[in-house]
Amino acid sequence: MDLKIVIIGAGEVGYNLAHTLAKEDYDITVIDINPEKCKRISNSIDARVIEGDGASQRILQDVGMDDIDFLLCLTRIDEVNLVASRIGKKMGAKRVICRLRNTEYRHRNAVITPEQFGIDMVTYPEKAAQEEIEMLIRQPSSVEIQEFFNNRLKMIGIQLESSSPLIGRTVQNVEISNPFIHHKLVTVIRDEHSFIPHQYTKYKSDDIVFFVGKENEISDIQQMAGKPGIPIENIIIFGAGKIGRLLAKSLQNDYNVRLVDHDGEKAKPISTKLSETLMLVGSATDLEFLEGENVGKMDVAIAVTENEQTNIMNGLICKHLGVKQVIIHITTTSHLHAVRRLGVDAIVSKNISAVNEVIRFIRSGQSVFVKRFEDIDVESIQLTVSPTCKFLRRKYTIEKISGEIAIGAVLKADGGIEIPNRFTVIHSQDELLMFAKPALIEKAQELFI
Repeated sequence: MDLKIVIIGAGEVGYNLAHTLAKEDYDITVIDINPEKCKRISNSIDARVIEGDGASQRILQDVGMDDIDFLLCLTRIDEVNLVASRIGKKMGAKRVICRLRNTEYRHRNAVITPEQFGIDMVTYPEKAAQEEIEMLIRQPSSVEIQEFFNNRLKMIGIQLESSSPLIGRTVQNVEISNPFIHHKLVTVIRDEHSFIPHQYTKYKSDDIVFFVGKENEISDIQQMAGKPGIPIENIIIFGAGKIGRLLAKSLQNDYNVRLVDHDGEKAKPISTKLSETLMLVGSATDLEFLEGENVGKMDVAIAVTENEQTNIMNGLICKHLGVKQVIIHITTTSHLHAVRRLGVDAIVSKNISAVNEVIRFIRSGQSVFVKRFEDIDVESIQLTVSPTCKFLRRKYTIEKISGEIAIGAVLKADGGIEIPNRFTVIHSQDELLMFAKPALIEKAQELFI
């Protein structure tokens, strides 16, 4: 695959995108005005690096926009991204993806729209993070949720406690014992290492297990794992920045929502716009304030201030006080593994959310769709079974598939979704959702296409 991609902005979003895309046959160029960020890319990623202004006509002209398949404008400054998008499109870039923070550009009556700048796709990282957090709230007791097949299928991550009825049992035993709870265990994180389980893998306490199931059966899977969804009524959000405001606006009509910020002047205008939200002024790490507000009685606490150290500390305090579900937002994606060990229930990063959106768009026109998960060394593959593939030619059965590849679901030609078991039959034109380590992606593809 010889797609040529230019990334403007080497911050967390740009860096992680370059890191992911450079693993494949993409020709990557990264532009950033900050020499330290350029050095970070040069030292760790196989990409061409240009130090300079990504909105400079001269620099973009030197890159050769008429030969670029995707121009990704991902700096933290909306105006720079918009100008770079317009120049790049005018110079011939085939597809333009733009990162924007200001959601006003999405409004129906917006005077300026992304389309006027030649933009094909916009990612709003704060909006993406808000949607991910909201999904965790509406499907509580999970550490991560991913959706597939137009949201008809979900992958849910659950951390097993010592009281879980799964502990000590094998994958095969649990599947046989729960024939009416259609599920597939596709990945396990154990002692910070992720792997594809086989039928004799035993569940252990503190495992983070990832199940695939139909959207309407996820609650049953949680119950089976000993982590049933908790009833949610009271939610407290720390940080009245973009993510916090978006969350409060979306949740306030369904739950009792409190929004906390340390800046009283900032809180005043927000409280008038969010009429169903109780606005409080206080510090997210002030134990006396938190105890005075009975934070321990909250069902969910969400830390989305603009300081990730504050979010981490707040999450630990809220967990100590007895909040049932604690969700924190971090910006530095390299901290994910360390923060997960601290015991909070779920971690969200707007940067990872944005990366996933962009990769999904880039791969949308491809016959094989590969999705990466930032903190799991396992990838998902979606592909359509070819009538001439090795699997069908050699008349393999599903049990013949390598134990290092997990088939999570089969989308049948008639539109039905099947969670596979040992009796599942795979046919031509079925669409498969599989999970494998990065090194085995090609092996999985060769089997079915």
